[in-house]
Amino acid sequence: MEFKNLLMETSGNVATLTVNRPRSMNVLNSEVLEELECALHELNLDTGVKAVVLTGAGERAFVAGADIKEMAGMNATQGHAFARKGQQVMLLMERMEKAVIAAVNGYALGGGLELALACDFVYASSTARLGFPEVTLGIMPGFGGTQNLARLIGPNRANEMIFTGRMLDADKACAWGIVNEVFPPEELLKKALETARAIAQAAPLGVKSAKDAIANGLNMGKEEGFRYEAALFGVLFSTGDQLEGMGAFVEKRQAAFKGK
Repeated sequence: MEFKNLLMETSGNVATLTVNRPRSMNVLNSEVLEELECALHELNLDTGVKAVVLTGAGERAFVAGADIKEMAGMNATQGHAFARKGQQVMLLMERMEKAVIAAVNGYALGGGLELALACDFVYASSTARLGFPEVTLGIMPGFGGTQNLARLIGPNRANEMIFTGRMLDADKACAWGIVNEVFPPEELLKKALETARAIAQAAPLGVKSAKDAIANGLNMGKEEGFRYEAALFGVLFSTGDQLEGMGAFVEKRQAAFKGK
């Protein structure tokens, strides 16, 4: 599918999805959200893609938020629908069967930070700035930010970020656990792709099941989470990838996983 606001490139088993609106700092409007939804469905169904890197075009921004010009004219009903659409895209990102890495190359604000938080983990350039400025605009995060940030870094720090609207630099975001690692701008995409390629070499069903266990286990009690983990662990012993992976280890060769 051709996209107006996105670039999608595949190299080997890794796809790079770029929000491509650099003149507007890659902000999210309804059209971009629709395209992201289509692109994520397409990538999820592509059995040749094992991992995805999400980034923004240009050097200034990953995604600098939702489109304020579009939101300014919304009424309560339209605002609610816009939030639900954004949440739908974020949940689709979270539920993808393959790993998604955010490569935050500049401003990740509001909806942009929500997009990064919906990925499995985040790498950032040293020039990145992350925050939720919505309260300075008379609103609040609406694409899942209040839920995902509090679960990630705890309510106290989430409260401080969201209530003040202040931005964090990349190093502080890393110290707070929002960002996994910080790189010089010229190395960011290279490092994200290196990690994506390493994930793509692993057993797809193993990665999918681990992602499932982590995401769903967070919403369970510990013992229930243990049972869920054990159930997924057991199912993997009925797969060809388990036979191939353990056979390759015993035979001292590289495993050739097929996702079956």
